[in-house]
Amino acid sequence: MSRILVVDDDPQLRKMVALILTQAGHVAIEAPNGRKAVEEHRRDAVQLVITDIVMPEQEGIETIEALRQGWPELPIIAISGGLANSKIYLALAAKLGAQQTLAKPFTPEQLLSVVAEVLAAPQAPAAGS
Repeated sequence: MSRILVVDDDPQLRKMVALILTQAGHVAIEAPNGRKAVEEHRRDAVQLVITDIVMPEQEGIETIEALRQGWPELPIIAISGGLANSKIYLALAAKLGAQQTLAKPFTPEQLLSVVAEVLAAPQAPAAGS
């Protein structure tokens, strides 16, 4: 069982992802934007972050950068969809350190498969280790 932070400004999608993760035995914590996500992780660390890319206040690319600076070994999955530029955003997220990307819409099976893959992968050591 892992603590997973789900970051998305769409409350329905965020709750659906959290429910899927909870039903699979994980503890899901929710945040409506990247700023709240970084605050939540700082307060109570998680083992994985799943973040949307396009969000108000602090979008996903900024969130990935902030998490990489503070916690370089923290696994991140970037999700995005519905926009013409979604593939570009996901490619950028991967270059900035997201271990996996997932295009919306995705099935519960696809989500759980990517989560399992990322959690099972050995994490890179922190910079300077």
